Amino acid sequence: MFPVGVFLVSHLWRNARALRGQVAFDAAVRDINHLPLLPLIELFGNFVPLAFHALYGVKLAFDGRPNVGRYPFSKNWLYTLQRVSGIVAFAFIGWHLWEFRVAKLMGRMSTDAFYPTLAEHLSSTTAGVPILAVVYLVGIAASTFHFANGLRTFAFGWGVCITRRSQRVLGAFLAVGGLFVFLVGADTVLYFATGARFAGLSESSASTTEQRCSVVDPGSNKTTVTEPRAPRSP
Repeated sequence: MFPVGVFLVSHLWRNARALRGQVAFDAAVRDINHLPLLPLIELFGNFVPLAFHALYGVKLAFDGRPNVGRYPFSKNWLYTLQRVSGIVAFAFIGWHLWEFRVAKLMGRMSTDAFYPTLAEHLSSTTAGVPILAVVYLVGIAASTFHFANGLRTFAFGWGVCITRRSQRVLGAFLAVGGLFVFLVGADTVLYFATGARFAGLSESSASTTEQRCSVVDPGSNKTTVTEPRAPRSP
């Protein structure tokens, strides 16, 4: 649980560097790729814990017996939402890894293509609706809720918080923390999709230091330099 949680928070926080433009985002990606023993860190610190947690979580989800219809208490709803959010997060993270990380490992995408690919995908619309941006928001919401509520149930189940007061305090703290982590990720998605941010929808809300970005075609060796997109209303 903890390696997966650290990966989730650090991943969303690092991707928020995109709010400062492609140069800052690419620098953050390069810093990660220059870590010593990176393949071992990713394998045993990310992929193995994530795979175990996902597969075991799917088993628990299908073994569970939600009964919110008969006992509509808040803890029963949280129990059900924990299972549902786990399935949604599992599907989203698997697709996201396939779209970027696996594509990079297979040589179909370079790290320089991450930023323009995200901008292209999240800003695309179908019948005026940014479908992929909505998918990202739902996936991030499911992942952050599953993490925060999972920490809450872990603390209760393992006897870290015994009294009702400590459980309420921890629950409130994790709810606020989970909401903050979600907003970090959602702000990044909003910026990629519209060029705007939660802080404001005017041009000044975008990074004033944003550099010209290099749009890289993964299928070729050519790099096209384009001006940053002007912010649009979401």
